[in-house]
This record gives sequence, structure tokens and C-alpha cells, in this order.
Amino acid sequence: MLTRKQFELLRFIHERLTEAGVPPSFDEMKDALDLRSKSGIHRLITALEERGFIRRLPNRARAIEVIKLPDSVGHGVGNGRARKFTPSVIEGDLGRVRQVAAEDDTSGRPIAVPVMGRIAAGTPIEAIQTKSHVINMPPDLLSTGEHFALEVRGDSMIEAGILDGDIALIRRSEVADTGDIVVALIDDEEATLKRFRRRGASIALEPANAAYEVRILPPNRVRIQGKLVGLFRRY
Repeated sequence: MLTRKQFELLRFIHERLTEAGVPPSFDEMKDALDLRSKSGIHRLITALEERGFIRRLPNRARAIEVIKLPDSVGHGVGNGRARKFTPSVIEGDLGRVRQVAAEDDTSGRPIAVPVMGRIAAGTPIEAIQTKSHVINMPPDLLSTGEHFALEVRGDSMIEAGILDGDIALIRRSEVADTGDIVVALIDDEEATLKRFRRRGASIALEPANAAYEVRILPPNRVRIQGKLVGLFRRY
């Protein structure tokens, strides 16, 4: 599975190879994806290569080969008619569980909550949208709404009691209040677990570890995906 930016870059590279026979330059990729620096392109290229979608040929400048395309688009990418891709890290049918009704409190029937991949509690990593497995939760631990779980990677939230390897239980929400610990999707590309605060017209994503810096971002670069409502740890 790919993030929106990874998909857009793969499509752009494929279309340029099909039309011109050569891949685009990093500057062309940066402009096409409206990114601020080529470092973001390098991250996306590395991610596509690690996932087996492209291959960089050694000792040759601008040598990129598209090995495969996502199954969901088939050959549509090549003619520029691929349907629009929307990251479903936490959205859509993935991560959807039935609402917890009052009668569930007495039934005790566990609810299967999907574990949707990993979330960074540290330097943001690429959003992962693969449903790896499910965990069964007692209904009285879930509030009304949709829930999903993510495996925590990193140590930036250790002072909030969130450790590397923990499973974070998240209630899906597109809004947050100051002080909430949230899943934030940055630039539709990177996901992180941080404390949410508003600072004037900006959004602050705060770590709970003095070794990490607060990230101050404009609202149009941040999408709230959910709020932390529980934490699970194996010993």
C-alpha cells in the first residue's frame, strides 16, 4: 500500500518514462508534487524502492525503472487515467468497526479492532496503511464511534507513558482539542503521534520527550486522523 504522495510520484515517473523514455529529474519531481525540498523526493524514492515498485540503476544518473504498479490501478497509470488515490491509513472502510450500542455493554461480545500498521512517536515516518491483524476489545473499553489501533515506533512520547512497541488504541476523529494526543497526518505523507495544541493560527505537534522539538505547522499541512483513547503493552 502507498501513501498519496508515493502514489503520485510513482504515477509521475511512470508517465514520464512512457512519454519521454527517461525519468524526470528530482527538481521536476519536486515541482510536480509541490514539495519544498528535494529531500522529500529522496524519501519517497527510497520508500518506493523498498516496497518494490521502482529500481534505481547503479552508476547511472537519473536511472529509475518502474517495476510494478499498484494492483488497484492496473494499467490505468500509464495512460494518465488512473482513478484518484486517497490514503486510507485511517479513513474509509479500513479501520471501521460497528458503533458500540448500549446493549453491547451487557453482551460482553468482543469487538475486533484492526491494527492498521505503525505510527511514529519520534521523527515522522511514512504513513502505513496495511491492516496487519486485529485485536479483540471488550465493548466497555470503546466509546461510540470507529476505532483502530497502531503500533508505536519511537520514544518521543515516553513522558506521557507511551513507549516504543506499545499498541495505541485510537478513536477516529477529524478534530481535536488542545491537549489531546492525536494521530496527525502531515502533508498527506507522514504520520505521527503527538500532543495537539493550537498556537494562534498555527498547529503545534508536541512531543513528550525533551530530546525532540515541537513542530509548528500551518493547518493546511495537518490532518487529524484520530485521538488516543487507550494503550496496550506486552511484557
